[in-house]
Amino acid sequence: MDYSIAGKQLKLNNAEDVDFIVKEINGNPLKSLDLSGNTIGIESSKKISEILQSSVDTLQTINLSDIFTGRLNTEVPQCLSYLLPTLLKCKHLTTINLSDNALGLQTIEPIEQYLSKAVTIENLILSNNGMGPFAGERIGKSLYKLAQLKASNGHPSLKTFICGRNRLENGSMKYLTLGLIHHKDLQELRLYQNGIRPIGISILINGLKANKNLKILDLQDNTLTYLGSTSISKNLNDWKLTELNLNDCLLKSKGFGEILEVLEHQDGLKTLKLQYNELNKEVLTKLFDVVQKLTLESLEINGNKLEDDDELIEQYQDLLGDKVDEMDEMEGEDSDDEEDDEGEEDEEIIDFEELAKELDGTDEDQDAGVDSIADKLDETHI
Repeated sequence: MDYSIAGKQLKLNNAEDVDFIVKEINGNPLKSLDLSGNTIGIESSKKISEILQSSVDTLQTINLSDIFTGRLNTEVPQCLSYLLPTLLKCKHLTTINLSDNALGLQTIEPIEQYLSKAVTIENLILSNNGMGPFAGERIGKSLYKLAQLKASNGHPSLKTFICGRNRLENGSMKYLTLGLIHHKDLQELRLYQNGIRPIGISILINGLKANKNLKILDLQDNTLTYLGSTSISKNLNDWKLTELNLNDCLLKSKGFGEILEVLEHQDGLKTLKLQYNELNKEVLTKLFDVVQKLTLESLEINGNKLEDDDELIEQYQDLLGDKVDEMDEMEGEDSDDEEDDEGEEDEEIIDFEELAKELDGTDEDQDAGVDSIADKLDETHI
């Protein structure tokens, strides 16, 4: 059974407030549950965890996005400490969405404990959670532990990791990358709007060359410049991407020129997003030549440096039709079109094997806490 109360803006404070869910489910095992867009308190979280006990053999997808609006940061960890251990028992749960909940440092511990043991999860969505770099680092460490546990138990690794709008910045990249590169089945990675700068991007990209199954890479609204761009150009052929989103990444013509050198070999690329990157006519002309060799289904290049009446715009439209965006906010080139990256720092080389050794065998006490809570929930019944 698929069950949803999404977007109803219900305020579920007490166990009694959740009784209607029990009635509507009527004892049917759940395949998917969507609680998003409501606000859930401690007692109602406990009741929901009890309801889920009857679906541990059937639940495959759960959406818990935006369920703590108006709740104190002291309430959220208690709510999660009821919900998440129960989800650990769900034998076929592959997708969880925890977006739009405040999960910064004050509330990260239950998430951290859960992720390190969620062996069935293949699609993890954590966007707009207010993490910051320190919480992001802890998520990365949890993902590393999860990869080890999945491998030892024969479970497939993560296929999807979406973690946008979380202020991850450079500070989280070392450990987040460590976690991700051990998920060999990873196909979709979205880290948009995280304030990651070129050194952090280069750490991430240089690590991701190990993820041979990567198909979707979304870095929108981070800062690449020349260093991040060259990291992508060096590693692009290690993947077989179907989507590359580099909108608002400050590639500049010099940086994107490096990517162009290898882009034409991406035969399977279907979606390419390059809006607002200060790309000039010269590099956009070279891109046009490359695009003719690809089989793109969508191209976004609006907001770059072309005059409104430039014939190149019409050429793109003639070639791709509605597959190319409107290109109605192009900027004319100016005399100050600087393409140097003077003063940009060199890339940081990370030995991920040594980093992994530092984490191996640590935080065993933390894992025991999850087991203890899960055991207690085993004794509850509806």
